[in-house]
Amino acid sequence: MTRILHLSDTHVSATGADMDGVDAVAALEGILHDARHLPGLDAVVVSGDIADDGSAAGCGAVLERVGAFAAERGIPHIYSTGNHDARGPFREVLGSGHRDADGSDRGRLLDPESDLCASVSFLADLRIVTVDSLVPGETHGFLDEHQLACLGAELATPTRDGTVLVLHHPPLHLASLPWVADVVLHNISALGRVVRGSDVRAILAGHLHFQATGYLAGVPVWVTPGVVTRIDTTAPPHLVRGVLGAGASVVDLSDPASPSSHVIAARDPRAGEQVYLYDAASGEDTPEEL
Repeated sequence: MTRILHLSDTHVSATGADMDGVDAVAALEGILHDARHLPGLDAVVVSGDIADDGSAAGCGAVLERVGAFAAERGIPHIYSTGNHDARGPFREVLGSGHRDADGSDRGRLLDPESDLCASVSFLADLRIVTVDSLVPGETHGFLDEHQLACLGAELATPTRDGTVLVLHHPPLHLASLPWVADVVLHNISALGRVVRGSDVRAILAGHLHFQATGYLAGVPVWVTPGVVTRIDTTAPPHLVRGVLGAGASVVDLSDPASPSSHVIAARDPRAGEQVYLYDAASGEDTPEEL
């Protein structure tokens, strides 16, 4: 069995707080502290929005804390870019994004000539591939034809235990939440064509700050909740409500017929406290508490 602790959306800035004033360092430390009893972890994956301000300092603060958690367990830690990240600082601090327990870079770039942060490494015979769905200055994600071709070339050779694909922007639509279509991966079908018939067993994503699941070309997609905040989807569909409460997931790949996933939540006495509320259509803040 391979067991992955899946984090996303740490949003640590150079000063520690995210753009909404939430102590992102404390949120990360809280979820890692409460995850300390999880047995049998083989890797930690952080699927993007490492640094809220795209800074090297923000990346470094996350690397320090996740790296210490991984080092205590002797397991690798793996990162992908999100829309808040910047490729230069990401590569400066995290290299390929695939780090060994001792902090050394264990990843191979899918295209060493590109500035994209897309890489591959192995957990025994399980392949982990991170792709770079960042579109600078935009909230949504996109994978250009060159990166998709590189991914397809990598997947053309199957591995014994298959592949886990990691990216920030979910390749999913959620009909009950219309605003999601604007912020997820915008060329979902193109990625579907690449993974269809491949050995990809699971696609891990973040970005939405709430857990969700679905399928892309027959492959299970799992969206883990955010670390810094979560989005409370009980708000009216046109509103986006962010609340306190760090979450993460445990992903088990026990045999070729699974993965299975479940959510863990940090023990936070302020969990559920509203941080922001805005109208998804206008982008304007909504002052009232709902």
